[in-house]
Amino acid sequence: MSCCSHEACVVLVALTAVLTAVSFGQSGGSIIGWGWNNSGQCDPPAPNAGFVAVAAGWGHSLGLKVDSSVAAWGLNTHGECSVPSPNSDFVAVAAGDHHSLGLKSTGSIACWGDNSSGQCDVPSPNEDFVSVAAGSEHSLGLKATGSIICWGDNSYGQCTVPLPNTGFVAIEAGLGHSLGLRSDGTVVCWGWNNHGQCDVPSPNSDFVAVAGGFIHSMGLKTDSSIVCWGDNYYGQCFVYPPNEGYVGIAAGGWHSIGLRSYASLECWGYNLFGQCDVPDSAPFVAAAGGSRHSLGVLDYTVGIEDEPSHSSPGSLSILSVSPNPTTSTSVVTFECGGLDEVSLEVFAMDGRLVDRVVLGALPAGQSQTVWGEHDQSSIEPRGGVYIIRLVSGNLSDTSRIVVLR
Repeated sequence: MSCCSHEACVVLVALTAVLTAVSFGQSGGSIIGWGWNNSGQCDPPAPNAGFVAVAAGWGHSLGLKVDSSVAAWGLNTHGECSVPSPNSDFVAVAAGDHHSLGLKSTGSIACWGDNSSGQCDVPSPNEDFVSVAAGSEHSLGLKATGSIICWGDNSYGQCTVPLPNTGFVAIEAGLGHSLGLRSDGTVVCWGWNNHGQCDVPSPNSDFVAVAGGFIHSMGLKTDSSIVCWGDNYYGQCFVYPPNEGYVGIAAGGWHSIGLRSYASLECWGYNLFGQCDVPDSAPFVAAAGGSRHSLGVLDYTVGIEDEPSHSSPGSLSILSVSPNPTTSTSVVTFECGGLDEVSLEVFAMDGRLVDRVVLGALPAGQSQTVWGEHDQSSIEPRGGVYIIRLVSGNLSDTSRIVVLR
């Protein structure tokens, strides 16, 4: 999952593996918007269901559906809400001021909307991308090789990636600056720096996610704390205590958003339009900050952790995931009624398959497996929210796990 800049969607996990569009049998979640709504950017279209990720621009919003389609609503003066056909096979979205980006499961990027600065002209070859981000009038794409490609407005050098352009696992963009997260946990910033938005505070280490506002930046640390730098005129860089327990971040124009491990959202900074007044609608699984509005995706796994029940032939149910949240591994305890083949699948919140472990045939009764040490991309899973699914034929059960790294 990549996110956009001042209109950033929350970074739930940063992986170098190529994204794969996966529908994991969930109905998806609904979106709630709050703040500036002059163009209907806070009003997702019906049916408001099936969403797994969001992005927000100046006056428009994007939602990625579990069926890999993109919904767009709000201001459309530049065609930023006119998703090109075919509206399918998307795995990530990003929103600039007046342009939009969608990453396809094939690794190509689709761009639409304002192109006055070439922000929709994806450089050739348009392939092998694994993440996208959008600034005011510039765009970024992360390649599977770990390099960053930038295009569009370069007035402040925001498209000139510092060397060595290697080892990146996540990207972000602000109004006129860009951010890259390296696999070693360091953050690189370049471009407009009039308020210190590119001056990463020391120690520049142990970061797992980044976000960029108009003229401020955010970073999520492995200890689940948030670091902010740049303009703080509205308090957007002041994280309210206790600064702990965060699993995701997003940056609006002049406001900041943090997703806590217990699925609540906290917003701080500029609030003239109510963009920091989070509705009492937890649990959330994703969020985005636009210029003056905010969006949240409600958890679509609520109620799945039922009370333990006696197993019956052909049954399958997850009893517990512990510890949860976890900083390393977790034990998944489940019950089945005797099944020939059981597999454990783990998905990122945008539908990407992160891991699949074949458990094989299991006897009736309780069983356990450990997750957190197997990963499809050969790296430990980074901090974020994941969906765990046990599956056997037509049977399945799901739960949620939060990883703090």
